[in-house]
Amino acid sequence: MGNAFFIFCGCVDQASVGIIERWGRFERLAQPGFHFFNPFAGQCLAGILSTRINSLDVRIETKTKDNVFVQLLCSIQYRVVKQNADDAFYELANPKEQIQAYVFDVVRAHVPRMTLDELFEQKGEVAKAVLEELEKVMGAYGYSIEHILMVDIVPDAAVRKAMNEINAAERLRLASVYKGEAEKVLQVKKAEADAEAKYLGGVGVARQRQAITDGLRENILNFSHKVEGTTAKEVMDLIMITQYFDTIKDLGNSSKNTTVFIPHGPGHVRDISDQIRNGLMEAASCQVNVE
Repeated sequence: MGNAFFIFCGCVDQASVGIIERWGRFERLAQPGFHFFNPFAGQCLAGILSTRINSLDVRIETKTKDNVFVQLLCSIQYRVVKQNADDAFYELANPKEQIQAYVFDVVRAHVPRMTLDELFEQKGEVAKAVLEELEKVMGAYGYSIEHILMVDIVPDAAVRKAMNEINAAERLRLASVYKGEAEKVLQVKKAEADAEAKYLGGVGVARQRQAITDGLRENILNFSHKVEGTTAKEVMDLIMITQYFDTIKDLGNSSKNTTVFIPHGPGHVRDISDQIRNGLMEAASCQVNVE
């Protein structure tokens, strides 16, 4: 500690306290500074204790309530009480072993009543129990326990591996749930979009057919007024035949060379016109129902 001892004088460092004896018996405490002694009267500096905070790391192996062996690393921070330095000097030969023994006793009394999960959650309670016990015991010997820290809790390697696997499986399960929910939402939205598209497509087809019907009606009326002696049915047949030939022409001009086999002849033309007329009438009826 950098303390100098002489026959007639001695020096006590800062944050230290000296023990002065007379004829082998404790006389008084020496505060930091320079001191004179009378060796002829049996006075001497018997020893010096540091009042700085010391740290003691204790590793304890014990078993939890669910039969898991764990190692706990406990850090004890303690110091000598300056006013009771004589008790610390004379009462305990090895204070570190004394502190370690009490830590073992308290930890092994509390941890077996906890499961591994509870130990991780309540390690502060274990540290508090150790602190209370050490303060009660070591205070009588001139020591003050400043802090108790549960630095680490280390389960067996096989247990750590199992815990990691459980955690990984739980995360995979959650990921699967979230993925399923996302796919469900995607399918629902896709179905809704498909239904909306079909609905709008149907409305568009109905409006298209209605427009065709309105156009044919207007053409028939105009033709009937301009050509005397014609009926609406005759005009309709003429328009249908014209559209029939336009359709055949478009099929022939198609770049895909599509071949369509249809009956063709004077009698079949009338049948086709009847079919087209019936289709247009059905389209007009459907449009009325939609509106």
